[in-house]
Amino acid sequence: MLTVVPTEPQALTVPETMRALKLSRSKVYDLIRSKQLPSYTSGRCRRIPVDAVRHYMQSRLEENAA
Repeated sequence: MLTVVPTEPQALTVPETMRALKLSRSKVYDLIRSKQLPSYTSGRCRRIPVDAVRHYMQSRLEENAA
């Protein structure tokens, strides 16, 4: 039986999100608190779906283009 494992992560940690968006830790948590960046917890770890990061970046690009 062949199991398909994604080669890219499906969710990022807060430090990974900080690096991806070039933002500070407090700014990432501000975005999470304000619901601009959806997240969930897995045990004690906060995770941000990669699609949520992409959606956030796309919405910022659209805001700046208008």
